[in-house]
Amino acid sequence: MIGSRAGEDTPELGNGDGNEPYVGMEFDSEDAAKKFYDEYARCVGFKMRIDQCRRSEVDKTIISRRLSCNKEGYYTKSKNQFGQVRKQHTSSRQGCNAMMLARVNKFGKWVVTRFEKEHTHPLAISQGDCKEGKIQALTAELKLQDGLIKFYREHLSTFLGDIEQQTQVLSAKIQVAVNTMRELETK
Repeated sequence: MIGSRAGEDTPELGNGDGNEPYVGMEFDSEDAAKKFYDEYARCVGFKMRIDQCRRSEVDKTIISRRLSCNKEGYYTKSKNQFGQVRKQHTSSRQGCNAMMLARVNKFGKWVVTRFEKEHTHPLAISQGDCKEGKIQALTAELKLQDGLIKFYREHLSTFLGDIEQQTQVLSAKIQVAVNTMRELETK
């Protein structure tokens, strides 16, 4: 996707810089926004968590969704229905603030209204999926450039042939002029 819209199918990463969401970015659905942010997360090196949502008071449909880093927030001890603290487990949460908030606008499109890029933890090494995508994109660009080189080479060859032909015509005219001058000088 180049520009400000992401389609339903395979979301592509990109705006001017290329790889991250931005405020004002539009999606056709909540799922398209999730797919895009999930792909972005994999490329950058973190896992996405489907976080909070807000529902319409009228028909209870989801009108906003927060997608965050899986290390967002901190673990809090939870109690069961009898007030007993549950067995403690290890938590991956580290207070990370990285997230994307998308809301439905009046036209039914999902629009990014907030984007936090910075993480409070080290990110994983780039994933192979993103590298493969970049390799495919660069390969396609290389094929395009090869086609352009062939096109320009053909036009340059034609142009140089025309120059050679015009040079020969001009040389012949100069030779005629020189011969005419010599004849005039001898008379």
